[in-house]
Amino acid sequence: MGKSAAKFEVPIKPVKLVIDGKKRAFDIDDPALPSWITDMELAAGGYPYEDRMKKKEYEATLELLQIELVKLQTWLQKSGERVMVLFEGRDAAGKGGTIFVTRQYMNPRTARNVALTKPTETERGQWYFQRHVAHFPTAGEFVTFDRSWYNRAGVEPVMGFCTPQQHELFLDETPHFEKGIVADGIRFFKFWLSIGRETQLRRFHDRRHSPLKMWKFSPIDVAGIEKWDDYTKARDLMFERTHTEHAPWTIVRANDKRRARLAVIRRLLVSMPYEGRDARVVGEEDPHIIGMPSQALD
Repeated sequence: MGKSAAKFEVPIKPVKLVIDGKKRAFDIDDPALPSWITDMELAAGGYPYEDRMKKKEYEATLELLQIELVKLQTWLQKSGERVMVLFEGRDAAGKGGTIFVTRQYMNPRTARNVALTKPTETERGQWYFQRHVAHFPTAGEFVTFDRSWYNRAGVEPVMGFCTPQQHELFLDETPHFEKGIVADGIRFFKFWLSIGRETQLRRFHDRRHSPLKMWKFSPIDVAGIEKWDDYTKARDLMFERTHTEHAPWTIVRANDKRRARLAVIRRLLVSMPYEGRDARVVGEEDPHIIGMPSQALD
């Protein structure tokens, strides 16, 4: 199936990479993954667990946490509180899947996801944050962003979609912009899903060869394969300039999607005083999986 899926796409030239000091060749159109990827796809970036969470344990835990999320949403509607959650990370970090399971059983009328396309000509002429503000939550709403204004901290400067001056202005303005969000009473979360390089390559390969997932694989992904170090530098600068006391970044190690999803949901649940919380169900956070930028980077 890999060959038949790939032949309908424009061929992609093999790339030469340097990973952990070793020269590697990666041909994403080859249905067979090299052993240096399959051997390291979970352990990449110093991931702390040798095995993925078992499916049965994950599904049982997830269902209980999703019940807590429904309680949280009920509390939001009664109290009029507002929640906004940003999901950022490298391509294929698992943002979409994490958002899906978080919102899966919440009432979609008051639990929205925002995934903006590239700006229109009109939006390019606006204040940079303007099109995002239009999607902010009203009373009782839970809003997630699958990527956000932080495109200007990573994708845009790395790929040349903004000028150095625009990038610097963004880094300077963002802490003030986010201080206003928090001051207005919005409960504001910023998650960075962190994956290792071999993990990303495996997921890109899966997308390239799956008829069900190939729509997820974009020209930006192709161009970004060789720009890992550039994205790392941009990410580190973003944390340095925008990780603040009022709007901190939360890093989630996401090589194992199951553990990452549970970690995100737990952080949301422990951070809000919703009615009827079952502390035994919510449980304790895993410090090996979730932490501050200085604690859990790839």
